[in-house]
Amino acid sequence: MAFTAKNFENLIGTQGLSETLLRNHFKLYEGYVNNTNALTEKLNAIAKDSPEFAELKRRFGWEFNGMRLHELYFGNISKGQVAISAALKERIAKQFGSWEAFEADFKATGKMRGIGWVLTVQDNNGLYNIWVNEHDVGHLAGTKIILVMDVFEHAYMTDYGIKKAGYIEVFFKAVNWKFVEDRLNK
Repeated sequence: MAFTAKNFENLIGTQGLSETLLRNHFKLYEGYVNNTNALTEKLNAIAKDSPEFAELKRRFGWEFNGMRLHELYFGNISKGQVAISAALKERIAKQFGSWEAFEADFKATGKMRGIGWVLTVQDNNGLYNIWVNEHDVGHLAGTKIILVMDVFEHAYMTDYGIKKAGYIEVFFKAVNWKFVEDRLNK
């Protein structure tokens, strides 16, 4: 069964993210969907004991996670600001000591040098802000992804150049906190 790229056109007009940046980003995401499908077909068609199978199998995680992380990323952005509920803010504050501590930790993680993703994840012991290098390196096994911020250059350079901090501020203002809360409560 093939994967189908989701439509995120509703994000066009998000304050601080230009149409050019978003359309380029959607196109990149579609590439991950297409490559996931292509790899699935190739893996089903080749000998399972071949070196090609091993390399394609390793590559699959990169493409699949690139697809899914982008879906989660676009899913937690809103064109209009969606305020955080008191219950979610309190839950996050309890874990991090305060809402401000969570926000500072999340943003500081995003400002680290390098490319990747910032994720807020949940496991039985609570919430963590983590750095995922690439798409397939750094995930904490067994955690549920709650919030996703893309910090690969394609997510911000068109609009912000090398000023990643400006992008992070805009991203944080565009988070659909209702969507984040729904993920947390599932």
